[in-house]
Amino acid sequence: MVPNPVKKGHPRGLYVLFFTEMWERFGYYLMVGILFLYLHDTVSHGGRGMDTALAADIVGTYVALIYLTPFIGGLIADRYIGYRKAIYFGGTLMAIGYFLMSIPGTGPSLYVALGFVIVGNGFFKPNISTLLGNMYNVEELKPKKDVAYNIFYMGINIGAFICNFVAAYLRNNYSWGWAFSAAGFGMLLGLIFFSSGQKHIRKADIIKPMQKEDMPISKIVSYVFLPAIVAGIIGWYIPGNLMGSDSNDAFVFACIPIIIFYFSIWLRSNPFDRRRVGTLFTLFGVAIIFWNIYGQNATSLTIWADSYTDRKMPQSLEKVVQPFHFMQMVNTQPKDVPVMDEQFRAKTDAHDRVITHQGLDPYFQNLPKDKWPPEGQDLKLLSTEIYQSINPFWIVVLTPFIVGLFGFLRARGKEPSTPSKFAWGTIIAGLSSLIMVAACLSTNVYQNKVSSWWIFSSYGIFTISELFMSPVGLSLVSKVAPRRLTALMMGGWFITTSLGTKISGIMAGFWDYFDNKALFFSISAIAALVAGILLFPLTKRLNKVVVEATASED
Repeated sequence: MVPNPVKKGHPRGLYVLFFTEMWERFGYYLMVGILFLYLHDTVSHGGRGMDTALAADIVGTYVALIYLTPFIGGLIADRYIGYRKAIYFGGTLMAIGYFLMSIPGTGPSLYVALGFVIVGNGFFKPNISTLLGNMYNVEELKPKKDVAYNIFYMGINIGAFICNFVAAYLRNNYSWGWAFSAAGFGMLLGLIFFSSGQKHIRKADIIKPMQKEDMPISKIVSYVFLPAIVAGIIGWYIPGNLMGSDSNDAFVFACIPIIIFYFSIWLRSNPFDRRRVGTLFTLFGVAIIFWNIYGQNATSLTIWADSYTDRKMPQSLEKVVQPFHFMQMVNTQPKDVPVMDEQFRAKTDAHDRVITHQGLDPYFQNLPKDKWPPEGQDLKLLSTEIYQSINPFWIVVLTPFIVGLFGFLRARGKEPSTPSKFAWGTIIAGLSSLIMVAACLSTNVYQNKVSSWWIFSSYGIFTISELFMSPVGLSLVSKVAPRRLTALMMGGWFITTSLGTKISGIMAGFWDYFDNKALFFSISAIAALVAGILLFPLTKRLNKVVVEATASED
């Protein structure tokens, strides 16, 4: 079952983990690609029939918690159960969650399923990367570690790319349930690859003995997680909504004791450690804005691709695509959709457009009537989830160029420092949102569709920023954090990601309230551009701390 190495010099364990992660990410990104569409789809088509705000709320919370649980799962594996057991446990929970998602109906199984996936991801995601790192900690393999992670990262993006085509085929030809089941089968296939190569990775499963300076998990629970749970409950039950929904309020309230805890760490540190922690906090704050734009992939950009983008297939491509069934068929026949609950009744926006899926298919809401198909005929559209494959496509295409650029600059002593990469990455992320602003201004989006090239270009620009920032995040923490605080600061990085993606979900919940869609994307663009520009004057001082911290740990 385990393929032979593609190149000499790398252990077989790399390829065991490569295919395990590829299939796990296949399931994860399949879920992210269709979750909003499933929640927003009509009940008559097998979806949940939710309005935009509720669907975005659930997706934003789901993605935020996905990025929060690896901190807990990583600590438990690191100190108690080991990495392989954590991967088995997490992968099994995720598979159960995906299969539960395939159960039709409108019952509570949705939230149970999401809970399984969230907890399972917390055990799986951080520990497979740790296994890979441990495998390359032997002296003869250390020089090949960066290359190994590049190979591993390609596995992630191969899974992310192909999953949306599978999802489109299954949901268009069978049902949403079959699409979610594919994620479950993908996760099981990943575990089969993992099991088949145990002899190649067993030696990397090393549980490090707890050091006296390590904070016990009991203290982390009592100082961080219990107060967060209590605050979250308060946020859920306070009268009214401060952030649009009970779940948003609960999440924001839960973050308050976590932020206070991390601030207290900075306050109690000695002067040198305080500079190190302060440097991380500065870059974490900027990263929140980056992750907010990243998180829009699952929410607002999915809405944009689904309702505002011209997805009609050119006849020249129809013959190529149609045999693979990656197309949706819509027509002008009204749909008789049962009203499941008062919150799902048809609503209209400021332009008197129906903003739920009841009646006419929503794709026709801003499509000129001269482009409607004749009565009785279908309009052939590229499935919305296919747009989710644009980002991994750009990563595969652009990674060699960005890596080559940094290598070229490094050889000449001109490679940007890590803080500078954060600054440039944030600015470039802002430029990707500016492209969406231009898309909104290119026409009256309430009356006309826009070209797919807008979102294709926006993803391309954002991918450049992702390659500047995402790969260096965890590496930065490992270099700069005081040794006794490394695990907590790793948790801080994941919390940063969680906060950013939750903010994107909160923003998407207000999508229908933005009469001017350009303003919606302008908020993210301005925040990123301003944060990146303000970071530049600090980069020299921040990099000095990075260099000092790295030297002190050698």
